[in-house]
Amino acid sequence: MILEGKIFPYRKKIEELFLIAQQQLAEDFSNANISLNFVGEEEIKQLNNRFRQVDKVTDVLSFPNLEKRPDEKLKKFSSSIVDGVLFVGDIVICKKQAKRQAKEFGHSMKREVCFLALHGLLHILGFDHVEKADEKLMNATAEEILRQAGLAR
Repeated sequence: MILEGKIFPYRKKIEELFLIAQQQLAEDFSNANISLNFVGEEEIKQLNNRFRQVDKVTDVLSFPNLEKRPDEKLKKFSSSIVDGVLFVGDIVICKKQAKRQAKEFGHSMKREVCFLALHGLLHILGFDHVEKADEKLMNATAEEILRQAGLAR
């Protein structure tokens, strides 16, 4: 897996979390490229407004590069591999919003950032929470991965 972007100081824990996700989801991230970046409130607000028509700060945005469902494997998209790399998508996290939420939920910034990174990953892998059943699946998947990473609530 290639994880690009400015994600320090949580890089190692997020990489561990994504490896657990790979195992849990029976996926192969060996040639997957995922961009993960922190941005400020103004930038995430602009992105949220531009791509979702919601004019407010949010915690995380996901930009999938593939039209994938949770039950599909990345290997299905082998025709999209360019120079040995499958561009899966981009995840953008607002650090200030993550900090507020960590305080609100009473857990560490590390746990919140990891949760948001995983939430973004699940979205770019086709999970969503629009319908109740989909939300239940996404939440259960996230909680199990977080538990295995030692980040359960």
